[in-house]
Amino acid sequence: MATTTTYAVRGMTCDHCARAVTEEVTALPGVTAVDVDVPAGRVVVTSDRPLDDAAVAGAVEEAGYEVAAP
Repeated sequence: MATTTTYAVRGMTCDHCARAVTEEVTALPGVTAVDVDVPAGRVVVTSDRPLDDAAVAGAVEEAGYEVAAP
């Protein structure tokens, strides 16, 4: 069963930002889709297993951005 989680991400301003975040988050185990909405500062991650929020935050940080606290 797919799980979809939305994360608020700070610092994204362009298509390059979206590509960088997508590349890093897609590499996480189980991630099947990543939808980045730069203007809204939102990343929607779909996975075929429960997501590790810390792993997603780490991937976003690897891309150069920050997951905002809920």
